[in-house]
Amino acid sequence: MNKSKTRLSDILSRIVPVLVDILLLNLTNVLTILVRLEFNLVDFQESPYLHYIMLYAVFNTILTLLIFKFFHIYRVLWKYAGLTEGFLLSGACAVSTALQYIVMQTVFPLIEGRDFTVLPRSYPILAFFFFALAEAIYRFSYRLREMARTSYAAPTGEKARTMLIGAGQAGALLLRDLQNNPASSHNRILCILDDDKQKEGHYLNNIPIVGGLDSIEENIRKYKIEEIIIAIPGASSQRRRELIEKCQEFDCRLRILPALYQLAGGEVSLQTVRDVQIEDLLGRDSVSVNLDEIAGYVSGKIVLVTGGGGSIGSELCRQIARQKPKKLIIFDIYENNAYAIQQELLSSAEIDLDVIIGSVRDQARVDSVFATYQPDVVYHAAAHKHVPLMEVSPNEAIKNNVFGTKNVAEAAKKYGAGIFVFISTDKAVNPTNVMGASKRLCEMLIQSYSHNSKTKFVAVRFGNVLGSNGSVIPLFRKQIAAGGPVTVTHKDIIRYFMTIPEAVSLVLQAGAYAEGGEIFVLDMGNPVRIDDLARRMIKLSGFEPDVDMKIRYTGLRPGEKLYEELLMKEEGLQKTPNNLIFIGKLTDIDTGVFFAELEKLKKLCEANSPHIKEAVAAMVPTYTIKDGE
Repeated sequence: MNKSKTRLSDILSRIVPVLVDILLLNLTNVLTILVRLEFNLVDFQESPYLHYIMLYAVFNTILTLLIFKFFHIYRVLWKYAGLTEGFLLSGACAVSTALQYIVMQTVFPLIEGRDFTVLPRSYPILAFFFFALAEAIYRFSYRLREMARTSYAAPTGEKARTMLIGAGQAGALLLRDLQNNPASSHNRILCILDDDKQKEGHYLNNIPIVGGLDSIEENIRKYKIEEIIIAIPGASSQRRRELIEKCQEFDCRLRILPALYQLAGGEVSLQTVRDVQIEDLLGRDSVSVNLDEIAGYVSGKIVLVTGGGGSIGSELCRQIARQKPKKLIIFDIYENNAYAIQQELLSSAEIDLDVIIGSVRDQARVDSVFATYQPDVVYHAAAHKHVPLMEVSPNEAIKNNVFGTKNVAEAAKKYGAGIFVFISTDKAVNPTNVMGASKRLCEMLIQSYSHNSKTKFVAVRFGNVLGSNGSVIPLFRKQIAAGGPVTVTHKDIIRYFMTIPEAVSLVLQAGAYAEGGEIFVLDMGNPVRIDDLARRMIKLSGFEPDVDMKIRYTGLRPGEKLYEELLMKEEGLQKTPNNLIFIGKLTDIDTGVFFAELEKLKKLCEANSPHIKEAVAAMVPTYTIKDGE
């Protein structure tokens, strides 16, 4: 029974609009003649105009239905229709009226054997006006009924009393989606704020624009607001931070529409609105890169990314895929991560992609991959990076980071790769831990391989990236979700932060500047105090630091220091065309001595010697081994 009702309803939904269009078309044609004859019924009955209108009715009806089909009028969801659909409907009506007039003025006189015009000159104007108006009233009645239904779909108390900040295009699209899909949202928008004074006092989708952003507190009280949605995706990061911090002063849930570059395809909808994240408070304005320069050395090339399943590696793969390489090869030892980025790329981009499982520590495996694919560009992101873990397993840090890098670099040189980009870290500067020291050794290795090599070997050094695997932000989120306490190693510890997409886009840009032997240093902006970061994250979660949730200071971990540096003392800064990328002035390296020391270090690692740190310190003079290690 339900299936029969559904089928009948579907048939009616298709037939009824066609029948209504037939009725409206012919009634408006008759109405046009009546208006033209000033509603004189005697003249109307005797008028030859009516005769020709009726004679043409069948042909006109069929032609108009075909025109409506061509304009996709019957495929529009009219309860969600807007200005674009209105123009589409007007165009269909205009074409129908124009063809009717042309045919009746040219073909019909010939059929009747007459040489006079069939219709008055005012007919097409009046006919179009009445037909388009009638169709608009009928079609947009769906939208009006839907708006009326959603306006009273639920009592006010059942939905969160919400303030929308932003009366621009994004705010209008979001409000429209919310009103069209009331069941998908728990919000009831009561007022809108916008700093454009010309909008104040006006209405957006029947919601009042009540003032500027200086009136947030006043309108929160007036409308008893429970939730605020910030819908200004085009605002600068600084402006967004100011808005968020201002809104945080009030006891309201705070949600936001992400920045434009974070919106998939620029789409604005209820699904894109999310809770405010710490990245919204720490992120800066989107970095600027020269896509033409990046495409110049990536497009049409065979590109290999080691560690392609990790935080940095996977984002490298995403951004490289957009540059249309000839082939992208992901090399990673962790199959789950590699599988995840493989499926993501295959579903979102047309790309020739191969995923290879293997370890950079396996020289034979690395060599076979290079022999098979002979990549033009290599991004080496595979590494052990967790500082405390590497402190207790220094042999593994050196085996993977240093000799894994050596294996990949040697293969790149052997098989003629054009560019080799090594991903380094600020922890390589004056390191106090074996992970940072291993990265500094890798930088020295890259410099050494750049001598007398056709392959351009470079390193890119940057600080922490927001939300990467094992970073402090996911840890804090987990601790907050568990009810606390949130652990901070030291009240004064600071770190540099950058979003993963920002860091990777600059890595790609740095590759375009490669001449060989450079260490590119990324401008990480201002440092962030980790204690402040923890307190902001607690507040974003709706708690008061030290009241609802404790912060516990645990002391610096092995190898950890209060602050990171991006440049060594003996390095200077050289500018590049991008004001966020610099080149460090590097110290000279005696490659003969360096490679001899590397061989000694390798033997110590193979023997799992307890003196690895001392051997590393002898090769990296700036490495400080902390007391007790």
